[in-house]
Amino acid sequence: MRRATRGALLVAMLACLGAPAQAQDAAADAQLLHSVQRDAPKLQEMTHALWAHPELGYLEVESSRRLQDALRQASFDVQAGVAGMPTAFVARAGRRGNGPVIALLAEMDALPGMSQAATPVREPIPGQDAGQACGHNLFGPAAVVAARAVKDWLEANGQDGEIRVYGTPAEEGGSGKVYMVKAGLFDDVDIALHWHPSSANSARQDGSLANISGKFRFHGVAAHAAISPDRGRSALDGVEALDFMANMMREHVPDGTRIHYVITNGGDAPNVVPETAEVYYYVRHADPAVVRDVFARLRKAADGAAAGTGTTVEFEQTGGVYSLLPSDSLGQVLDAALREVGGVAYDADDTTFATRLQESLDRPAPLAEAAQVQPYGVDGPGFSSTDVGDVSWVVPTAGIGTATWVPGTPAHSWQAVAASGHAIGNKGALNAARALALGAVALYRSPDVVEQAKAEFQRRRGDGFRYESMLERTTPPLDYRKAVEH
Repeated sequence: MRRATRGALLVAMLACLGAPAQAQDAAADAQLLHSVQRDAPKLQEMTHALWAHPELGYLEVESSRRLQDALRQASFDVQAGVAGMPTAFVARAGRRGNGPVIALLAEMDALPGMSQAATPVREPIPGQDAGQACGHNLFGPAAVVAARAVKDWLEANGQDGEIRVYGTPAEEGGSGKVYMVKAGLFDDVDIALHWHPSSANSARQDGSLANISGKFRFHGVAAHAAISPDRGRSALDGVEALDFMANMMREHVPDGTRIHYVITNGGDAPNVVPETAEVYYYVRHADPAVVRDVFARLRKAADGAAAGTGTTVEFEQTGGVYSLLPSDSLGQVLDAALREVGGVAYDADDTTFATRLQESLDRPAPLAEAAQVQPYGVDGPGFSSTDVGDVSWVVPTAGIGTATWVPGTPAHSWQAVAASGHAIGNKGALNAARALALGAVALYRSPDVVEQAKAEFQRRRGDGFRYESMLERTTPPLDYRKAVEH
């Protein structure tokens, strides 16, 4: 069973129950979707609040509070401040019994330097630096709304099983989920489901890039750059020497390796030899072993740069994540649920906004794509990095994307920020909540599919697999974004 036509997998799951049971389940699904729709105003309230007040990684105080409040209002048991992260939480509802524990992931952090109004032209918001350029203002609230609907379904149908929401901070480079995995918070979870804002609707289960990130801080000796340059040792020289060697290294790393950096501190004045300087690096590849090897070479280059410039260097790792481990078994369930929901329908206002915004895109796609669900597939390449990867290596995991952005919009762009604060973003988030709720309920009804997903999971990990985090550090870098907070 490799490809699912519209609703085929959900129908197959229920076929053995007979027509009366199917009719009963169809009625229950209608009630489930009604519960999601009932919470549409709550979803809009949360998505707008998180968009209007974007908070960076580990600093999502208000964002986390809003998500937790919405869950407590629905009688979830919320445990806040887990795994050493003040803004992380786990919320639980339902009764365990013989049913599975299904986790929904909820991200919430914004990106620095991405301020943008909800307009189809470039318009940074005065006095605001951050912006929801990856749509996490939509991600967390939609997961919360889906979980509230699933809780209602569990109770109304007397179904065994637990629904959980994992509030996961600092996905953007802070590896928040990794600390939750390391703390054992997923040890008793049977299935993890997630979604992500996108410019298309898809349940493809593709891979991603493993990633290690960190900051190299060089320390030198300050001096007057004109009167006594011989007495100085430039920390910026150390940074630039490292960057030069890293760029030379690009020719001699495995294909598919990504190396990128920004100089986060280059000194304060040209006439002062910089005493301190800092550069922030990412290394990515589909194979975590390659990432470890290349980053180890980068650290040796940093030592050489320091030796050659008469400076010293220290390294702080900020993040480290695995590549995604796909699940075809779960992917087909989510594909069927997403096709049941369908794509996003634009009204006249949406079309006007989208058409104007597309004038700024270098690769616009037909607006009709927002209303379509892309063909299903599995094991294709992926070029982003996410800490969902670590979750996927300890529990069977699958996700979807919905059209929250105008077709052709890239992530981490001002266009993504604009749509994430527009009705287009909210409509895509509502579709994601519907599909996640339907997918979770299909799994509660089908313990055989849950077991199939677990068997596939073990097969893909391989015999003898033992999870070892890509992170050297034991505590979260809670201040890794504070330098850019405004």
